[in-house]
Amino acid sequence: MLNFAPYYMTMIRIKVINKGHQQLPAYATSQSAGMDLRANIDTPIVLQPMERRLIPTGLHIALPAGFEAQVRPRSGLALKHGLTVLNSPGTVDADYRGEIMVLLINLSNAPFTVNDGERIAQMVIARHEQAAFAEVEELDETERGEGGYGHTGLK
Repeated sequence: MLNFAPYYMTMIRIKVINKGHQQLPAYATSQSAGMDLRANIDTPIVLQPMERRLIPTGLHIALPAGFEAQVRPRSGLALKHGLTVLNSPGTVDADYRGEIMVLLINLSNAPFTVNDGERIAQMVIARHEQAAFAEVEELDETERGEGGYGHTGLK
């Protein structure tokens, strides 16, 4: 019988300045990966079909070095209303101190109204590495080789 040890997540501390009037992002459940970001606007914003807009959140954060915040679409908004984050996932770098903005686009055929306090995206905090390129004359051989888009077929 396999014995799995409990997995304990570590929490990192993220400094935040909330210049808006919305609550801070929070995890909906104990195992959620993302925290909801809310629109922080004075008046509703109507996104026409195929229109894109930056939606303010009022949040400014200071991430530790080696971390990023990924801004991602909310699945319910995408499915029900065709609303998504255009540059998904958007990256907030550790040295960025400006307001977190969400670049929304309406991919549906109907206008969508973004209201103040509406949950418009989710933010995932993730570790990342930095890389240094080393120029070489050739790369090691692999089974895939240069097979690119669709090279394995549909089935």
